Amino acid sequence: MRKNILTIFLTTGIIAFAACRNEQIDETVQEYPAITVTPSSAKIANDYPATIRGRQDIEIYPQISGKIVQVAVTEGERVRRGQTLFIIDQVPYEAALQTAIANVKAAQANTATAQLTYDGKQELFNDRVISQFELSTAENALLTAQAQQAQAEAQEVNARNNLSYTIVSSPADGVVGTLPYRVGALVSPSSSSPLTTVSDNSEMYVYFSMPENRMLSLIRQYGTVENTLRQMPAVSLRLNDETLYDRQGRVESISGVIDPQTGSVSFRAAFPNPTGLLHSGGAGNIIIPQQEENILIIPQSATYELQDKIFVYRVIDGVTQATRITVTPLNEQKSYIVHSGLNAGETIIVEGVGLLQDDTPVTIKKQ
Repeated sequence: MRKNILTIFLTTGIIAFAACRNEQIDETVQEYPAITVTPSSAKIANDYPATIRGRQDIEIYPQISGKIVQVAVTEGERVRRGQTLFIIDQVPYEAALQTAIANVKAAQANTATAQLTYDGKQELFNDRVISQFELSTAENALLTAQAQQAQAEAQEVNARNNLSYTIVSSPADGVVGTLPYRVGALVSPSSSSPLTTVSDNSEMYVYFSMPENRMLSLIRQYGTVENTLRQMPAVSLRLNDETLYDRQGRVESISGVIDPQTGSVSFRAAFPNPTGLLHSGGAGNIIIPQQEENILIIPQSATYELQDKIFVYRVIDGVTQATRITVTPLNEQKSYIVHSGLNAGETIIVEGVGLLQDDTPVTIKKQ
């Protein structure tokens, strides 16, 4: 009798213990939101660091030596083609021009005299008064005088040009850059720094580089380089203050040479600049839109980072499995495009991944 009571007690205890243990196990199996990864399409914005340059950045150097007597513009001033920028001391060049003019007049007089002498000798030779030698001597004297006159006239042209170079004018419409030289500074064609730079910024060129594999992908997509330039979508420009420039541009050229140091190719895009907001020498990022089809997109909340590597938890037979993936952030920075590590149709946890470990039993929370 006592034995039967003990047996019943032990059996009841074992059943109660097993029930409690099952309840504990059931309590450890948590519900987590999950999604099944499926292919989709998205418009991707690819960013590339860029530098901004004027359509023309013209360095202005003096063509003569002299002292600056007037600076006719200020830094940042918008100038027109032919507008005076600097005036270099004109006095010595005006004097050189007057000397050249006088030399021309003297040479003209010598030529006229030599011409009269030759004409007279010609008549005497025709009358057999003088010999051929004297006539030839007079002719040579005339030719020498004519050559000296031509030389003097060339020196006059050179002197006039030098005088004109004392007025340094803008070769194009644009904006004046820095002015390193002031009134009184001595300048020459061999000066190390230009007098200034005039940037034609009515249209700005934005230069950026693209990896070779991306460039090859673009050309394959459109067929040829010419078709790529013709059919590529308009591009945007993010300025250095993280704002988006209010006008779009177009890619105009692709370099035919790949940089062996970086493995990248140089591109040039053109942007209108009617308000002058863009300045030569600025920096920013070119944004190129791209439509991608059949790609895997997951929320960033479904991932965690470990030693600079990105992981997700796949759910396989009700158990988590940590899986490393390679990704690229999507435009709004809240999603990832998955390049490797996941396949379509697989289920991943999308929330609470920071609380999970590998081989954790989970149930899928209905959404």
